[in-house]
Amino acid sequence: MKKELRQAVLTQMKKLSGKEKKLADNWLTQRLLSSAAYQKAQVIATYLSMPHEVSTAAFIKQAQLDSKRVLVPKTYGQGRMIFVDYDESCLQKSSFGLMEPISEEAVDKTEIDLMHVPGVVFNSQGFRIGYGGGYYDRYLADFVGASISTIYAVQQAEFLPAQHDVAVKELLIYEANL
Repeated sequence: MKKELRQAVLTQMKKLSGKEKKLADNWLTQRLLSSAAYQKAQVIATYLSMPHEVSTAAFIKQAQLDSKRVLVPKTYGQGRMIFVDYDESCLQKSSFGLMEPISEEAVDKTEIDLMHVPGVVFNSQGFRIGYGGGYYDRYLADFVGASISTIYAVQQAEFLPAQHDVAVKELLIYEANL
């Protein structure tokens, strides 16, 4: 069920492109930047987006301009993930084909004020279906800061979360049809 739902939504996300996607990405970025969670945060963990996801480039740039400390994930085997300081000049391609930091200097999760969480499918309670590695569910299990996701309307679907699933605290949704 999760696998089928993930595939169906990924297919729809990959069809989004051009002007409409840019509009949606800009709108979601502005909502994220004006959120109370962002305004209060000093240390922000986000991700380097893939082409079919809501772009994080403008968000990262603005967070840096706002003198926020920006962290991005680095993944290892067995679902282990750390967050390190973002440095655009020190990135490499991971085994998943994503850009990842070269640094291995993990920032303690207690220092993170806001976690900007990726995902494929989200239900109305903020539970998510990611890419199947369980990295974020493990990381969020004992995370106490704010968590937020920016998504397109096509990423919404109702499903029952698994026992280990962890919901994000806030969902920003671009409702217009793309």
